[in-house]
Amino acid sequence: MDIGEIMEKSAEFTAARHVVLTGGEPMLAPGIVELSQRFRERGMHITVETAGTVYTPVACDLMSISPKLANSTPEGIFREHHERLRKKIEPLRELIGKYDYQLKFVIAGEGDIGEVSALIARLNVPAEKVILMPEGIHADVLRERGVWVAEMCKRHGFRFSPRLHVDLYGNRRGV
Repeated sequence: MDIGEIMEKSAEFTAARHVVLTGGEPMLAPGIVELSQRFRERGMHITVETAGTVYTPVACDLMSISPKLANSTPEGIFREHHERLRKKIEPLRELIGKYDYQLKFVIAGEGDIGEVSALIARLNVPAEKVILMPEGIHADVLRERGVWVAEMCKRHGFRFSPRLHVDLYGNRRGV
């Protein structure tokens, strides 16, 4: 869809006051600045979901940044490329310096908290801006991990987020 089609289709949702720009890496999407400006002109509250590896001057009320932890690094030919891209500090600094933000981390194991703590210390991010979410694609795994991730949140003053879309729809793309 082009920007005009997106704006036309979204206008059908007359009660909507919020829009989330997401999907892949929206900060790399052609036309993302214009799209965000068009939603701003419509008076929408705009959240951008990003990995935080690129800065683009979008219109945004909440920058929801999900830096990738080592637990997300794939094996094989993409490993080195992924590792290099996920560790970009300057775009993160620029995003948190220019927008209201939250940092959201997907937690696979209790050891991930060390990487989270090191990154937020380096960026000087207050605990209340940090959200931990258990990693998993099955409801039973999410419930099990959710228990100890919630305990980590209480211990460190972080916020907790379930993966509600998995509970509601299972492991399906596009929901």
